[in-house]
Amino acid sequence: MMNNKIKTVIITGMLAVAAAGCKKDFYDINKNPNAPTETTVTSDLILPAALHFAGAGDAAGNSAGYDWLNKWMGYWSDASDFSPVQEEITYNITSTFLNNRWNLIYNNLNDFTIARDKAIAEGKDFYAGIAKVMRAKYFQDLVDIYGNVPYSQAFNLKEFPAPKYDKGQDIYNGLQVELDEAIAIFESKPLPTGGATVDVMYGGNKALWTRFANTLKLRLLIRQSEVPGFNPAPEIAKIIAKGGVLQSGESADVNPGYANETGKQSPFYATNGFSPTGTAANTGDRANAYIIGIFKNNADPRLERVFAKATSPLNAADPYVGSVYGASSNPNHTSVRLSGFGPGLINSASQAQWVLTSVESLFLYAEAVARGWIPGDAKTAYENAVKESFIWLGVPNALAAANTYLTTVAAANWANSGATVTDRVKFIVYQKYLAMAGINPLEAWSDYRRLGVPANLPLSANPGRVGNGLPVRLLYPLAEYAVNKSNVEGEGTINQFTSKVFWDVN
Repeated sequence: MMNNKIKTVIITGMLAVAAAGCKKDFYDINKNPNAPTETTVTSDLILPAALHFAGAGDAAGNSAGYDWLNKWMGYWSDASDFSPVQEEITYNITSTFLNNRWNLIYNNLNDFTIARDKAIAEGKDFYAGIAKVMRAKYFQDLVDIYGNVPYSQAFNLKEFPAPKYDKGQDIYNGLQVELDEAIAIFESKPLPTGGATVDVMYGGNKALWTRFANTLKLRLLIRQSEVPGFNPAPEIAKIIAKGGVLQSGESADVNPGYANETGKQSPFYATNGFSPTGTAANTGDRANAYIIGIFKNNADPRLERVFAKATSPLNAADPYVGSVYGASSNPNHTSVRLSGFGPGLINSASQAQWVLTSVESLFLYAEAVARGWIPGDAKTAYENAVKESFIWLGVPNALAAANTYLTTVAAANWANSGATVTDRVKFIVYQKYLAMAGINPLEAWSDYRRLGVPANLPLSANPGRVGNGLPVRLLYPLAEYAVNKSNVEGEGTINQFTSKVFWDVN
């Protein structure tokens, strides 16, 4: 059964590409009746592939993924026997840096947009609701990485061959509407026949899709927390009325039937774990000395779940080792001397691939409670988020270990959270930073830009580093200047240190 599901994902992905490329029939007399067409490629074929590739895009630890942010945010570093990316370690980025990130997100958004439109035309509105939720997730990612981007005119090339750039604030507002529409669909429309199989994330569970949508709504609000005059109350009321956010064990993750076979492994595992024959997939990315030091100083048992023992550490009694990001090559920091990825992240080739974890959701909720946006006890909400991190990573005796951590570590004990809302929010977000290690560095980068947490985050140690801080955004890709010249140039001269996204007001 797993193999058949994987084959379905792969085949439907190819069908979607083929359908998008078949603009017209060229030789009608040789028309293949078995070739995919706009009518034969339906929403229930596109959606599973799009959900799979959503997880794969988030998981990829290569130039198309987020390994660069894991390094910028102090989670990962480079082994000395590999050549680092110079633009990345110097922050001297250009419009060719990480072009694949832009393309990957927009390609996936295009799939969800096609799935949405086809589902509505087919009377399968539930699938349209899923597509709307996923569009909101990835359009927010685009804004958080690039600022203003094409949104309202995107994917309608016949009418808008050169789509305009919408303001980030307008996109955020539009995404709240899309999420409201999705929730209304989940409340009123039935799951189509076979929908539990098509939905490789939640198996057609309406309540979980609604809570996922609410979690994204809350994340949109949290991002804007520092914007002067921002009022989250109307949207918070909707979130509360519609069942709240994702809870313990309710991560948004996908699994169409991953297996330990070539081309069928879970994406993060395939990129950072081991091949079906047991060969390490990623020997260049290793632990950062900064995060290793924090885990060790706190006697945090998550260390052994996020990272693995070095294969050949210099000191066998101290096998968890990280390197300083951007530092000169060190013969003692080769891949076998440093810690790779631990079992909390690479548990098995068949593991579900996370898109948004329950850990992140509970930390967002805790911050909202601490701010007074949502009624509740901030201490309890915060501690539940920390406990969920231990559970999610598979720490042995997770609850007992988390309780010990919460009472014995000063930086985790709520008694030290401070007296003001700002103090408590930063206290929560620091622990969120630790919990996001290797899981969602984009969330950590966004929090860092928003609140400056962690306050002592180290910059690249490379002597060629430019600027006095971490970049606050990526530059628009070079291809945009070729195909959408007037609109992208209308955004002005973009600087990676000063051209902030709209919610980054600090």
